[in-house]
Amino acid sequence: MKAYVFPGQGSQFVGMGNDLYEKSPVAREMFEKANEILGFRITDLMFGGTDEDLRQTKVTQPAIFLHSVISAKILGDDFKPEMVAGHSLGEFSALVASGTLSFEDGLKLVYQRALAMQKACEKTSGTMAAILNLPDEKVEEICAGIDDIVVPANYNCPGQIVISGTDSGVDKACEKLLAAGAKRALKLKVGGAFHSPLMEPARTELADAINATLFHVPICPVYQNVNAKGETQPSVIQANLIAQLTSPVRWTQSVQNMVDNGATNFIEIGPGNVLQGLIKKILS
Repeated sequence: MKAYVFPGQGSQFVGMGNDLYEKSPVAREMFEKANEILGFRITDLMFGGTDEDLRQTKVTQPAIFLHSVISAKILGDDFKPEMVAGHSLGEFSALVASGTLSFEDGLKLVYQRALAMQKACEKTSGTMAAILNLPDEKVEEICAGIDDIVVPANYNCPGQIVISGTDSGVDKACEKLLAAGAKRALKLKVGGAFHSPLMEPARTELADAINATLFHVPICPVYQNVNAKGETQPSVIQANLIAQLTSPVRWTQSVQNMVDNGATNFIEIGPGNVLQGLIKKILS
């Protein structure tokens, strides 16, 4: 069974999508529609901007989303997923590719998400750190014992988990995790504490927009970050998407569940191949 997976923030690169725009009339039409919806020419920043331009959350998230969903669209009849999943932001790409959301609604939600997350980051300073070579349970135990906000945020693959929280909470946790035997505790260059309680203002703001958006029955199960399960009921998908901003990304569990349910071929759609690397480690 074919499982299509869609990457999240961090996979952007200067020039992304330019080849799609040049070669495909369908892609060109979708990119121009996106410029119209967003109210600025995101294509100029994607194709010819700087790394700094692409690091702006309000640009990064819609740029990766556009590259992913347009790449899936131009596959035409060759795009026949039997299950889909996306890592964090990538879940929105998966929802559009599976027909749960329209392209227009998906893009609007992604842009609102980016702006809401940026506001939350400005309201409360926070950060994230990648922890290597410790069991998930040990990371959870240590985070729970810190007298500050710090939580597991991304279960990327066995031996790689990202924590998220206040600057001081992450610093305290990193110190204890290294003492417990972690190979590395690497602070990430991110704008805030994504997938943590510090994103609650963004979750509240985005919830109104998600609740006002029409969700359809997908063409195949969508394995969601919040519970790692394949969902097909629009109301459940909608509720899980709202919870996503303050909940961990259960990528390891999602991939394992997809395999348990018959996935034999994982195809990454979008910029980069980060997810392929994680999947190989999960299924090693």
